[in-house]
Amino acid sequence: MKLLKKGAEGDIYLTRFDNHTAILKTRKKKPYRHPQLDSRIRKQRTIRESSILSEAKSLGIRTPLVYQVNQNDCTILMQQINGILVRDLVGIKLESACVEIGKITATLHKSGIIHGDLTTSNFISYQNKIYAIDFGLAQKSVRTEDHAVDLRLFKEILGSAHVGVMDLLWKAFLKGYRSVVRPERFNKVLNHVGVIESRGRYARME
Repeated sequence: MKLLKKGAEGDIYLTRFDNHTAILKTRKKKPYRHPQLDSRIRKQRTIRESSILSEAKSLGIRTPLVYQVNQNDCTILMQQINGILVRDLVGIKLESACVEIGKITATLHKSGIIHGDLTTSNFISYQNKIYAIDFGLAQKSVRTEDHAVDLRLFKEILGSAHVGVMDLLWKAFLKGYRSVVRPERFNKVLNHVGVIESRGRYARME
């Protein structure tokens, strides 16, 4: 196995499964937590992530296939999507990808799923199709606040990773999101993004 990425929650390895390259995600033990509590939390999050991955796929969203889930080791073995991170796209390809990410996000939200980590690093372009990856922080929620937080995070990422074209990409994302949800729902979530932003501005003034 080859370590690809070390994260706060888990590590990502490149491995093989059934003569194909695959991805193994393993959740690390947290020494500051009681061992039994830590084990229970890691198991719950592993099960939740694999379940939401499968649910997202059932909604028509392109996600990696889940090959195996090991609750004891808190690992998920899944398909490797051998494409390009949306983060690394440029021009019209990046803009089009953001429209698709908007559609994907809205489809998740309509089914009561928040991704929890919406960044251009968690979507892959493969054969001109966009795949959603890394549902490690995903949760079930129908709350407007939670959906707005998802959007606000993506907007923040655009403002840091794609600052030169941030406005263009945010409009592209909203175009995709709006095309999936009802107008009144779109307006409600977007207005709440503004509420979250105003809280941040007030906090900084204090």
